[in-house]
Amino acid sequence: MSKIMAGKKRLKTSISIITQFYPPDYAATGQFIYDLATALVQEGFDVSVFTGMPGYAFRQMDVEHQEQINGVFVRRTGSIHLMSKRIRNKVFSSVLFLLRCVIKFRRKSIRGSHLVLTSAPPFLGLIGWFYNKIFGHTYSCIIYDVYPEVAVRLRVVAPDHWIIKFWEFVNLKVWERAESLIVLSEPMKQLLVKKNKYLADKIHVIHSWADPKFICPLAKSENWFARQYGLTDCFVVLYSGNLGRCHDSRTILKCMQLLSDRPDIKFLFIGNGVGSQVVAKAIAAGELPNVLQLPYQDREVLPFSLTACDLSLVSILPNVGDTIAPSKIYGILAAERPVAVICPPNNYLREMVDQGDCGSYFDNGDAQGLADYICWLAANPQIQERLGKNARRFLELYYTIDQAIPRYIDALGLKKYYETGNTRPQSPQSPICH
Repeated sequence: MSKIMAGKKRLKTSISIITQFYPPDYAATGQFIYDLATALVQEGFDVSVFTGMPGYAFRQMDVEHQEQINGVFVRRTGSIHLMSKRIRNKVFSSVLFLLRCVIKFRRKSIRGSHLVLTSAPPFLGLIGWFYNKIFGHTYSCIIYDVYPEVAVRLRVVAPDHWIIKFWEFVNLKVWERAESLIVLSEPMKQLLVKKNKYLADKIHVIHSWADPKFICPLAKSENWFARQYGLTDCFVVLYSGNLGRCHDSRTILKCMQLLSDRPDIKFLFIGNGVGSQVVAKAIAAGELPNVLQLPYQDREVLPFSLTACDLSLVSILPNVGDTIAPSKIYGILAAERPVAVICPPNNYLREMVDQGDCGSYFDNGDAQGLADYICWLAANPQIQERLGKNARRFLELYYTIDQAIPRYIDALGLKKYYETGNTRPQSPQSPICH
């Protein structure tokens, strides 16, 4: 029992979180919900998660439909997951998941005292809206990506298409009834306020995080992952995670082409996405002799894959900076590695890099500038080390679950369940860095 809840014989609230992705899925959304749910349990709350069967983690499909993980009761739907990456099949899978949620959550015992819904899949917030409308059940929304704005900005769908208008209508209805909305950056908040100024008071900006006890600094010479893939004797530039439609794969690709004659510099890609497919074709064509591409790795490998490099990349296209918030930067900081960010001049990631003094940033399209920086950093290991230590210190000060959890408790309206005068317990135990 948490120290905060000391003296209470019975919890007054239980939280039900609905998200399509949850470990062993590799999706970042699922990883953050895993950390959040575990931390809330540590705080003394009853937490259950309703999720889908593994989608990204195709190598691990044999998971239980119901299980207890770190005190969190996890229920997984039996809906069919379509293996194809085509958009229409993803949409169909999302609709199946949504329908299963509607059916399952008819029971108040499953809904709990308060619902928390993520933005994956789209329209998931309708579950909260429906049960609030019928039963007055309260809910909050965690908005990781602002759809359909992303699709419009990427010109996937025209802004005047009926689907977009309907989607925006549904979003506003869901957001208006929600107790609170949680977004990952200030630009995302401003975008929502622009859509409806009356939402301002219920929007909470809470940045993502990384666990500094799970992802620990490790020299490449001591890293089995780096040794296994021949990364110990060269300068390694890492891109880890999804390289999708919102990320600047063109600038990265051009940079790699500029440095293709440098055997002492190696690029490593771990993950998937539309941009990853472009990189794979260039590798197959023999254009990138110093590039290695690997699939998503199990979560247990993450502390070793993130430290198997000397510099990590983060990228975002110019017109989507207020619709998404790249989460990979926090793991990079935890790994004690410098970061190179490719983004537009007004993006908040630049402010993070400046505040942390942990790397550099480049305009979209500035492949030459990025290439020059990589060469300069490779020639100055002492600067590389200093920037890495700054990154780790920056994360520990501002971007851990310990900093985030009080804000989530406030945003979810859970403060009233605390005993005054008690202190918050320690965060969930993880492997300790030595």
